[in-house]
Amino acid sequence: IAGFKAKYPEISGNELNPDAGSADEIEAIKANKDNKGPQAPDVIDVGLSFGPSAKAEGLTQPYKVATWDGIPEGIKDADGHWYGAYYGVMAFVVNKDLVANVPQDWADLMKPEYAGQVALTGDPRSSNQAISAIMAAGMSTGAKAGADAGKAGLEFFKQLNDAGNFVPAVGKSGTLAQGTTPIIIAWDYNGLAWRKSLEGNPPVEVVVPKSTALAGVYVQAISAFAPQPNAAKLWMEHIFSDEGQLGYIKGGCHTARFDEMVSAGKVPQDVLDAMPPAEAYKNAYFPTLEEVDANKAAVTEGWDATVGATVE
Repeated sequence: IAGFKAKYPEISGNELNPDAGSADEIEAIKANKDNKGPQAPDVIDVGLSFGPSAKAEGLTQPYKVATWDGIPEGIKDADGHWYGAYYGVMAFVVNKDLVANVPQDWADLMKPEYAGQVALTGDPRSSNQAISAIMAAGMSTGAKAGADAGKAGLEFFKQLNDAGNFVPAVGKSGTLAQGTTPIIIAWDYNGLAWRKSLEGNPPVEVVVPKSTALAGVYVQAISAFAPQPNAAKLWMEHIFSDEGQLGYIKGGCHTARFDEMVSAGKVPQDVLDAMPPAEAYKNAYFPTLEEVDANKAAVTEGWDATVGATVE
């Protein structure tokens, strides 16, 4: 964002709600269809399954960036309504001041020593990150990605909640540091960013689970009702340019053009060294869009009945 503002100082930037869940971002478009004011989003950044559904509802408009051909086919809409800029893998972000033995795998989270310590980053009924965490937990029990993993993940969190280990609070940098949520299940790049911002106070460890590292792609789209559609197109060009992609990589993300950027020598070695080792991603699983959709339906429809904890 800072790079974009420096490049185009004449464009006024307004970050509506950086912590919003994907469903909240979609709702912001719907709620402001006839409103060209500052509450109407120009662009959105949402989980993979929300791109096609937003297109189907007529909430996006097509635009293909100059680097279109460098974006993998599996993470972009053929017509240019949405396309993925980056991805991460589900990880444990741990406050080492409060957690003596850092959990290394999903089953570890059930241990009595983690009572009142494990949190999600949002409401599993609307947050893509939280919905994905449920699927990752389910897959760790042997369930197949999709609805089966969603249901198994709900049972996992029911047990975690019944054991008193689950904290029904939204985990983020502040709650991690304060100790309200000493263990947060989040995308690895979020954990890396929190660790960097906290500067060792407290010390933070980001762990990619040994058994199941679920990868999650986030897609970008321009609202069909964007108040500033041309500014939105410039934003899309920026984040898919070398500069924009490097910005994501510096933030700990793997990007749509990551391999291309690394092969071309455009990513400094110290930036690559700051990311988790490559072997941490060897078990990473990229769910299909159908699996993501099936999991989303299972989790959003079953959370209340199965787990019943209100995350806020």
